[in-house]
Amino acid sequence: MTWDEYYFNLCNAVSSNSKCLSRKLGAIIVKDKSIISTGYNGPPRGIPQCDNRSGADGVCPRKALGYISGEGLELCIAGHAERNAIVNAARQGIAVKGSIMYMNCPIPCSPCLVEIINSGIEEIVCTKLSYYDMMAEYLIKNSELKLRTFT
Repeated sequence: MTWDEYYFNLCNAVSSNSKCLSRKLGAIIVKDKSIISTGYNGPPRGIPQCDNRSGADGVCPRKALGYISGEGLELCIAGHAERNAIVNAARQGIAVKGSIMYMNCPIPCSPCLVEIINSGIEEIVCTKLSYYDMMAEYLIKNSELKLRTFT
């Protein structure tokens, strides 16, 4: 098994703990082949799952309102997996500068990319090279962030 396969499997394991009713995503941050942080998408610590506030038991409130993936995000209380991995490292006082982020999704959205770039993460390894939005493409092209897919 390659390191990439190992980390991809761990991203999938981390994502299995996601409380998000729309998508289950995981991210891990690695430095010197050691995992320094993990994150999955879902509500903040101690906040109930989003279907509790909508009355749509087991259904994403955005989907119940007819939004497709990526729309109506202002209604979503979930933090993204990559953002949560950075926050979890910070919460423990662990620097992520010079690390690699692995995730079981395409290229992150532009708000997450801003945080990834500013945190000093040097490389992203994701499942495919597709952008959620044009700003994400702009950020990648104008940063020193390396980008590749699992090999």
